[in-house]
Amino acid sequence: MTTKTKNIINWGLAGVVGFIFIGSAVSKFIGGEEALTMAASIGLDENSFRILGVIELVSVVLFLFPRTGILGTLLLSAYMGGAIATHLTHGQSVVGPAVIEATVWIAAVVRFPELTDRISGFKKEK
Repeated sequence: MTTKTKNIINWGLAGVVGFIFIGSAVSKFIGGEEALTMAASIGLDENSFRILGVIELVSVVLFLFPRTGILGTLLLSAYMGGAIATHLTHGQSVVGPAVIEATVWIAAVVRFPELTDRISGFKKEK
């Protein structure tokens, strides 16, 4: 695989993750009636919902910058872990948040080979 192809795949996956989380954060800031009703159904007020949007936005920005990408990966993973826990406690399906979290990790493993080395315990010889 050429370097150009790898870069396209890397940024394509990062773009998908960015699109998902930026879209979600914007919907939390705009706070339409449907979004606020959904937030209220899980026990969040308008202010808490917006704070989640800020957390989401900061995490995805950190993920998108290569220098802070691993930190962003960990923050997004923790955020989605909270989403999965929230869905479980309210009897909702966890498939959506689990797929999003898997997408974050797939993008991270492709974008940051050093992350794979750390997780697997193997270091590639140069």
